[in-house]
Order: sequence, then structure tokens, then C-alpha cells
Amino acid sequence: MHVQARMQPSVPTRIVTTATHRAPPIPPPGPSSEPKSVEQVGVPLQLTHDVIPGDNPQTPEKIALGEKLFFDGRLSVDGTVACSTCHDPRRAFTDGRATSIGVDGRIGQRNSPTIMNALYNKTQFWDGRAATLEQQAALPMINPSEMGQPTLDAVVAGIASDAQYTDAFQRVFGRAPNITDVTRAIAAYERTQIAYDTPFDHFIAGETNAIGDDAKRGWQLFNTRGRCNKCHALTDTKLDPTNFTDNDFHNIGVNIVRHDVVALARQAEKLLASGELPEVDRAAIQSDLSVLGRFLVTKKQPDTAAFKTPDIRNVLVTAPYFHDGSQQTLWDVMDHYNKGAGLRDPWLDQDIQPLALTENEIDDMVAFMASLTTPEYAELGRTELARQRSQALVSRPQRDTKRAFGPKPVQPKPPSP
Repeated sequence: MHVQARMQPSVPTRIVTTATHRAPPIPPPGPSSEPKSVEQVGVPLQLTHDVIPGDNPQTPEKIALGEKLFFDGRLSVDGTVACSTCHDPRRAFTDGRATSIGVDGRIGQRNSPTIMNALYNKTQFWDGRAATLEQQAALPMINPSEMGQPTLDAVVAGIASDAQYTDAFQRVFGRAPNITDVTRAIAAYERTQIAYDTPFDHFIAGETNAIGDDAKRGWQLFNTRGRCNKCHALTDTKLDPTNFTDNDFHNIGVNIVRHDVVALARQAEKLLASGELPEVDRAAIQSDLSVLGRFLVTKKQPDTAAFKTPDIRNVLVTAPYFHDGSQQTLWDVMDHYNKGAGLRDPWLDQDIQPLALTENEIDDMVAFMASLTTPEYAELGRTELARQRSQALVSRPQRDTKRAFGPKPVQPKPPSP
């Protein structure tokens, strides 16, 4: 573990609290939380094997221990928040909120990404500040806006006071509870949450009628005029029906103009000079420095407001969208890209430009994304698609047809260092 046990106080906090002053009830385990079989159509078996770290092999006992920890509020300072609070299995391991709620009703700055297929991620979190799932699991425990523990030792003390946990750790790891093994168990459980066997996977496997003609047209657009493959594929020259991510970071023009980014970047360089993970974690979740994205980690200007490309499997049931949860529907997401967002964003990714997609083509793109819904969320997907379509009929705040069919605007140059 390369996470400090005690956080540094130097990063300015921006803790926002809800009116209720409490986190929502902890979602319980259930059928959708059970470990998933690798015997699903579309699973990359060799990659799945290769991403399991040698120092944390999968075992049934370790996975069961990790699942228990994942749903246990005792990992938080007051017992009100568990991993499942932000990663509810009933919502494909997201929470349905723009940004998540922690202890005492504290609201963070980032949208909760799903843990499904997180085992394939090259880095974790929207800004890639954690290299592994083990490292990622520890940071929310000691973030004041998430689980709020003062130290990782306090987490271990709470676990070690339970005789059942003490016995389980002895059986699985051969020793008393410690933070390394706590995060190893949680990560082992999270690595069982794989999302394949979708209608789209069956289509790719040769079942031509597994998806509709609209989704087929959407898949074609995804890889051509929609330009989605520029980020949601390992390369932009080869079809990638597996994980839909380039494992990279991009500035896609989300809300950057609301912030004095240059001033924030200079502040971040000064305050986060140590590069310690808990310090970066606090900045990402608690302060306006969150908007800097990958820059918080690298301190490189081209990474300003760049965020990780997410896998889009189960995207239909994981609204709202983007790192800040600012978009409510997949139609909003498509409108954002269609108009070539980020007119005044000097760090806008070069691949963001007007797409000139028609309304029918946007509908086809949504149909394709809906075909990436796994079987356990099929009913939720139908309900959510109807909800989003109904909302899109009356509210399209990102829609800008003139810009969508116009030339790419001249992009401003980044300011001098």
C-alpha cells in the first residue's frame, strides 16, 4: 500500500452538506451484487486472467470477505457510509446522483463511476490518481467528504473489534486484520464484477438479430462520423467491441469556463507539491481544484481538465453522466458532442468538433448504447430508456443545431505558463 495513513491539512476544503445532514441508507447486497461468471459472451478471457495481480490472487474466501466489507458501514467514521453507498449494485454499481454523498451528508465534486469492469482499468478514479483497485479502495475511507475516517489505522481498529472479521482474516490471509488485506479483499470482490453478455455482445458473436437496425446503425456511426472511437476504443483505426476505452484522459469541454482554471492550476502546483495521494484525493473530492482533472496528478498543462475515458457498458443505467454528473440523459451527452463543446476551452481535445449528426442518427447512437446493457439490468434499462426519452422530448439543454452543422470554431491558445 502506498497511501498515507494520515491526511495532510494543506488543501483548502469545500465541504458541501445536504439539508438532511446524513447519507442515504446503505444499499444491501442482493442478486445483482453477486460475483459474476466469466462464462459470458464477450468476456476477454486472457485479459481477465492477466489483470489479476500476482500478489492478490482470487479465492472464493477472499472474494466473500471483500463483499462483506464492501457493504459494511463500519468502514466509515460513523457507520453510515459503505462502498455500496456510492456503488449501489442495483444501479450497476453507481448511485444515480450527479456527485456522491458521504458522511454527514457531505457532497463531493465527482460523479461515482461504476466498478463494473474496473478490473480492466489501467488507472482508477476519473483522474487516474490510483494505479490499482487496492490503492483506490483505501482513499475514500480517509476522505472527509466520503467515509471520513481520521486514519487508516482507525478503519482497521473497527474491523479488528469484530471476532467474525478477525477469524475471517486469519482464514484468508493467515494474520490479523490490516489495511493492506482489507483493500486486497475489497479489490478481489470488485474484480468479480464484469459486465458482458449484452445484446451487443451476442450481435458481435454472430447473432445478427440480437440488436435492432437502429443499434446497428448506431454502432456504425460510433466508429465513423460520431467519432466516439477516438476515445472509446484502444485505437481509432480498429473496431474495439470489448472495453470501449483508450485508457487515456481527455478534455471534452465540460463546464471549464465556469472556473478560473489558470489560477486554480497555479494553486494546485503550490498546494500539491508533495504529490501525496491523500492530498490529491482531497483536492479532487472536496475543492474547486477538482475541475483540473488529470492535472492534479501530473501537473502538466496539456492535462488541464482532462478526465479518464470510461467504459460505456451499462451506460444506459448509470446516469447522470460525465465526471461531474452534469448531463442527465444520453441525448444530452450526444448533444454535447454533436455541437463540438468547449468554444472557449484552450485545452479542448483535438478530436472534439461539430459532428453534424441528425436527430435520427442521435437516436441510433442512443439505441446502440442501450444495447450495451447487461441481462441483470434489462428491466431497469427499459425503464430508464423510456424515462430519458421522455425527458429528452421536453428538455435538451445541450442541443445546438447551428453549431452541430457548422465549422469547428477557432480554439483559443492556452495561456503562457
